[in-house]
Amino acid sequence: MTNTGGGLGAPPRTALPALGVAAIWLFLLVFLVYPLARIFYDAVTDEAGRLTVAHFVEFARDRFYQRSLVNSLLLGLGTVAATSALGFAIAFLLVRYEFVGRNLFSYLTLIPIISPPLVGVLGFTFIMGRAGTVNVLLMDWFDLVRPINFVYGVHGVLLVETLHLFPMITLNVVDALAKIDPALEEAAESVGARGWRKLRTITLPLTTPGYAAGALLVFIWTFSDFATPLVLGVHDLLAAQAYLNIVQFVDRRLFRMGIVISALMVVLALGFLIAARQYVAIKDYSSLAYSRVARRRLSGLRQALVVVFLSLVMLASFVPYLGVALASVGRGWSLTPFPVQYTLHYFERVIVETPKYILNSFLYSALAVAIGIAVGVPIAWLLARTRIPGRDTLDGLNTLILAIPGTAIGIAYVRAFHFDLPGLDRGLTSFWIILPLVLAIRRLPYTVRGSYASLLLVHRSLEEAAASVGATGVRSFRDVTLPLVWRGVLVGALFSFMTSLQEASAVLFLSLGGWETMTVGIFSFYIAGSANEAAALGVILILVAALSVVVINRVAGARMGGMFG
Repeated sequence: MTNTGGGLGAPPRTALPALGVAAIWLFLLVFLVYPLARIFYDAVTDEAGRLTVAHFVEFARDRFYQRSLVNSLLLGLGTVAATSALGFAIAFLLVRYEFVGRNLFSYLTLIPIISPPLVGVLGFTFIMGRAGTVNVLLMDWFDLVRPINFVYGVHGVLLVETLHLFPMITLNVVDALAKIDPALEEAAESVGARGWRKLRTITLPLTTPGYAAGALLVFIWTFSDFATPLVLGVHDLLAAQAYLNIVQFVDRRLFRMGIVISALMVVLALGFLIAARQYVAIKDYSSLAYSRVARRRLSGLRQALVVVFLSLVMLASFVPYLGVALASVGRGWSLTPFPVQYTLHYFERVIVETPKYILNSFLYSALAVAIGIAVGVPIAWLLARTRIPGRDTLDGLNTLILAIPGTAIGIAYVRAFHFDLPGLDRGLTSFWIILPLVLAIRRLPYTVRGSYASLLLVHRSLEEAAASVGATGVRSFRDVTLPLVWRGVLVGALFSFMTSLQEASAVLFLSLGGWETMTVGIFSFYIAGSANEAAALGVILILVAALSVVVINRVAGARMGGMFG
C-alpha cells in the first residue's frame, strides 16, 4: 500500500503550516498583546500589586490632566476637520477634473507625508518662528516692534499637523472616489440632484470607508505626537505629559501617571477605532466597484483658480523642507532672513563624525522590514485564503496596531521587557534588538495590507492547479503565489522601511547610548541647541523617504490609499 504520509515517521503535511500559524500567534502575543496587557496591569495596580482605580481617580481629579485630555481631543478633532476639508478638496479635484499640471500635483500631494513630524516642525520654526525668515522680513519691511507668533502654541501644532497629514485623507479619498460607480451619480442627476446636492447625498457618503480610515489615522497620529507640541512649547496635551512623566525617572508618582496616561490613550484610540468601524459597518457600500471616471476639463478661469489653490497648498507644505534645507547648510542665521554663509560642515559631522544615527536607522529599519515580511505575508495569506479559527481575531489585531499610539507602545515595551531574561541577567530592553522588534510591530499592517491587496488579485485556480500536480501549500505559495504578489509585498515593505526611518514616538523611550536612530539624533541635537546638525539629519531622512516614494510609485502607481485604509 502506498504511503501518502511522506514516509515512516515523517510529520503530517499539515504540521509545517500549523507550526507557522503558531509562530505568528506567538509573535503577536509576545510583542503586541503582552506589552499592552502589562501597561494596563501597571495602570490598575499599586506598588504591592493590588488592584486599584486610585490612579485613574487621581487623573480625573487633576485639573491640569483634565485640561490636557480636553486639549488633546480638541486638537485631534480640529486636525481631522482641517485635513478633511483640505484632503477632500484636493482628492476631488485630482479625480474628477482635468487641468494643467494635474499629474504633477498628484505626485506632489504625496510629498508632505514623507517628512517626519519632528523634521517638519523644525522646518517651520526656521522659516516662521519668532526669529525666522518671515518675521525678520516683516520686521524689516513694516518696522514691527514684536514678531508675529505664527507657530508657537496650539494653533501652531494644528497648522503643522494639518500640512503634514492631509495626504492621508487625500490618498484614501482618491482611492474611494475611484470605486464609485458613475451610474449612481448619473441616476441622481436624472432625478434632479446636481452640484452640491449630488455631492452631499451621493458622492461624499460613498467615500465613507476610505475617509473613515484616513480620519482615524490622522486623529491618532495627532493625538499621540508629543515631539511637535514640545518643540512649539505646548505641554498640556496627553502625549506630551506621558513623555515628560516617563523620562523624568525621579518622581515615582509622576512615572505612574505617565503609565496611566498611556493606558488611557490606548483606550481612547481603541474607542475611536471601534466607533469608526461600527459607523462604516451600519452603512451599505455594496454598490462600490472600480470604474474609470471621466474627468471634466475646467474652463480657463476655473483652471487657473485650481492651479493657484493647489500651488498655495503645496507651497505651504514645502515650508519645512526649505527651512530644514537652509539650516542644514547655513551659518550665521540669526536675525537675518537667510543664512549669511553656507557650509557642508553639519553634514560632515552627522555622516562622518557621528555615523551611528544613520547606520542604526538603516539597520533597524531593514531588520524590521525583514521581520514584517516574515510575519506579515503569511498573515495576509491566512486572511485572504483561509477560514482558520481565529482569523477575525488575527485581522482585528492587525488593525489594532494602527490604532495604538506610538507613545503608548514605547512605554509599554519599557514596562513589559525590563525583567531579566533567564541566563542573561539583563532584560530585552538592554539589547538593541528591541528597536527592530518594536518597529516591526508598528509597521506590520503596511506589509499585511500591501500583500493582502495583491493576493485578492490572484485567482485561487492558479494555486489549485499547482496543488493538483502535487505541490504542497508552502511550495505552491513559493512558486506560484509569491511571484504574482511580489509588487504588493515590495510596496508594503518599502512603505514600512520609509515610515520606520521616521519613527520617533516609540524609539525615543527605548534608545540607549549607541543605539540612537536619526529621529532620536534629531531630537537630541535640537534639545542640545545644535539645530543645524538636526536639520542635516532631517535632510537625509527626507531624501531617503523621497526616493522610497519614487520607487513605490514606479512599482504600484499613485494608488497608495490602501496602505492606510
